[in-house]
Amino acid sequence: MLQLKKPLAFLDIEATGSNVATDRIVEIAIVKYLHDGNRTVKRKIINPQMPIPATISEIHGITDEMVQNAPTFKQVAQEIKQFLDGCDLACYNAYRLDIPMLVEEFIRADVDFDVRNRKLVDVQKIFHTMEQRTLAAAYKFYCNKTLEGAHGAEVDAGATAEILFAQLERYPQLGNSVESIVKAVGEDNVIDFARRFAYDDKGVEVFNFGKHKGRPIADVLNAEPQYYDWMMRGEFPMNTKQKLTEIYTRIKLKKRTS
Repeated sequence: MLQLKKPLAFLDIEATGSNVATDRIVEIAIVKYLHDGNRTVKRKIINPQMPIPATISEIHGITDEMVQNAPTFKQVAQEIKQFLDGCDLACYNAYRLDIPMLVEEFIRADVDFDVRNRKLVDVQKIFHTMEQRTLAAAYKFYCNKTLEGAHGAEVDAGATAEILFAQLERYPQLGNSVESIVKAVGEDNVIDFARRFAYDDKGVEVFNFGKHKGRPIADVLNAEPQYYDWMMRGEFPMNTKQKLTEIYTRIKLKKRTS
């Protein structure tokens, strides 16, 4: 059994699409495992305040009619944050959609949700490291079950939890704690979830896209402060803009004190 220092919250999100900057959450489900092995579940249908494309509704089954009387994310943000307080997080494909989109929604709702003091377990990363398959195949492979109701957030979150527990039994090298799992498969040391920024091999913050890719962010912003303005006006995720502002502010403060 997984030994927990903190509660572990398995998270799954369904959205209007996969663009973290422009799409919105329509369903969120959290399956939270406590130290004693008991679990609690929170599921919310969310009004994204934008149309859900028909092609997306065909995937997760949530339509405009189903969300028209649902609360907005801003209306439930504090409730979700409180449910996640003190928890480490686990997702399937955590760094590409679920966690980044959740962070974006919290930023838009003006709710401070800090992931820096939480361990993030990406069950897909374990799976791809060990076997390299998809969620439905992972469920079949590890649990010997067919995933019925895939793309329903609660179904997917519950399946993700079952997969992780099966992985712990199958791979003793993962250990039985969140810390040992992260150590075994590696932890993505990201600056922003869209990965527009990264650390180089010396731990220096550098741009990870465009004409300045590989260059230290501090060097670029010192030489071209207008590049900061360009990014802040652009269609970048709010998390990316937030991290850029943190770096830019730190650079300005350093210049004032030097």
